[in-house]
Amino acid sequence: MKKNMGAVDKVIRLLLAVVFAVLYFTGTIAGTPGLVLLVLGGVFAATSLVSFCPLYTLVGINTCPKK
Repeated sequence: MKKNMGAVDKVIRLLLAVVFAVLYFTGTIAGTPGLVLLVLGGVFAATSLVSFCPLYTLVGINTCPKK
């Protein structure tokens, strides 16, 4: 896996994951929409921790700075 995510992208994804978790666990968004957001937040957190997004590979996006 070649890294394809930059620092700003990773921070945005982690912040969204935290917001989704807070919305779910405070009961603001419940039921199926809440679970969907929670799973999406988990995916965002995982992809930001490994600096790789499979969807970026399919689309041809690379936010990682050039070396």
